[in-house]
Amino acid sequence: MDPEIVSRLRCPVCAGPLASATAGTARALRCPRGHSFDTARQGYVDLLAGRTPHSGDSAAMVAARADFLAAGHYDVVSAALADAARTAVPTPHAALPAPGTGTGAVPGFGAYPLVVEPGAGTGRHLAAVLAALPDAVGLALDVSKPALRRAARAHPRAGAALADTWQRLPLADASVAVLLNVFAPRNGAEFHRVLHPAGTLLVVTPADDHLAELVGALDLLRVDPAKAERVAGSLGDRFAEVGTTVHRARLTLTRAEVTTLVGMGPSAWHTDPARLAARIAALPEPVDATVAVRLGTWRPR
Repeated sequence: MDPEIVSRLRCPVCAGPLASATAGTARALRCPRGHSFDTARQGYVDLLAGRTPHSGDSAAMVAARADFLAAGHYDVVSAALADAARTAVPTPHAALPAPGTGTGAVPGFGAYPLVVEPGAGTGRHLAAVLAALPDAVGLALDVSKPALRRAARAHPRAGAALADTWQRLPLADASVAVLLNVFAPRNGAEFHRVLHPAGTLLVVTPADDHLAELVGALDLLRVDPAKAERVAGSLGDRFAEVGTTVHRARLTLTRAEVTTLVGMGPSAWHTDPARLAARIAALPEPVDATVAVRLGTWRPR
């Protein structure tokens, strides 16, 4: 893992700093108290302290979502995040040495800005943001090992770690320049702790008409009309929303892609699988759907 990322990681047991270590042929990170965390062969490091009540997406789910995202269906989300990140972290230099080799600095964020996405999945959105910020490094956090195997390879300047958003994040205080929260849980207290006072939290949530065509045809869960209020309730004590934009795109999907798309949302856990499969099988192909998301920009109070 890039030393610029490792320098901002913290031990999930004692919160001490971590450094690269080797034990035989194994790669690991270790803190001064001797707590050691192995790096998997696929490139991610296990920084999960204790057990988590859930293991995240399965290998099959991750593969389907990776194919869906690779088809560009959610590129509108990635592009919106990249644009917002450029505004949040302006690049002060025309060129900087590779991470870990130079002394160039973005004011307030240390040598190289760190972008972190808890609940990153395959890391596609994180990779888009890193492509827009040539001086930044990134870290994908997730509880799904199959997702992290892909996230670890999502971008040359990205690392990946097994971690639970609801636990203490394995990061130093005020170490993050940009936090990405895309259809994922929000741990307001931990987000505030790790985000730099000049940093930015970018939150993506569904707009009222998100996937409206599928909601009606498949009897899916509707977007909570109080969604914005609930987001503010989880963040408002520690963050202030300084801007919001809405982004839309039209999708043309196969039935298999519709199945994947439904599986990426809350309806997958609240809809009878057999009934849902029958409804999807009855849809005429191609299937039209609208992606509509709200991107909120938040700053620490």
